[in-house]
Amino acid sequence: MTTQFNNSDILAVPCISELDDMSPDNLITTLDDRGVRRTIEYVTDPKFPYRPLTTFSMAHSNQYIYIDFFVRCNFLRAVNYITNTAVYEDSAVAAMIQPNPGDSTVYVFTFNCIGTVSGFILRPGHDDVAIEPEILGRIQRVASCGSRPFQELEGLFSWNILVGIPLDMLGIYGDSWPMEIKGNFFKCATATSQPHFMSWLPVDGNFPYTLQPDRFGRMILD
Repeated sequence: MTTQFNNSDILAVPCISELDDMSPDNLITTLDDRGVRRTIEYVTDPKFPYRPLTTFSMAHSNQYIYIDFFVRCNFLRAVNYITNTAVYEDSAVAAMIQPNPGDSTVYVFTFNCIGTVSGFILRPGHDDVAIEPEILGRIQRVASCGSRPFQELEGLFSWNILVGIPLDMLGIYGDSWPMEIKGNFFKCATATSQPHFMSWLPVDGNFPYTLQPDRFGRMILD
């Protein structure tokens, strides 16, 4: 059964052409002031009720989709530091993007709090395909926790990661707007002392790789 969403679940993602020339700090401020913001708050599995505060702010240029994730949590973990390892075990966030609503191809990018990325291409009825590390290396990443791995820390932590995903990596060539894509966003940390699985729009079951495109929201790149 297809879930119906209201207008608040349609992201009007503004085009801000000057984002590509900004410093990370100015990028984050601009996304906060002029981007579209949502909260990741739906618990996908009631066996894991912990719900750390998580938001994302989003805009695009003619070359990148920029997303700034902000998290406040009780435990912080960043063991994985090699591309395409199990970063979802760490303190992590993720984006699932379906660039063409008429095509079932979905890209999933997961980032831990030190900027390590894993990326897969998902197609219903097919095996997941890992994206080559040299391609994932094109994604811009600025993590407030730095880039060095560490074992789990206990306390109250606030962190963010700013990512810039090249549009051409998704097969999008930005010369005509508006354009509609679809997707969902996630917060996870499966190997921490408080494991959790959360999504922007509700899904059933645990992340990662819960491919439920009928639960994707519409994202209008203005």
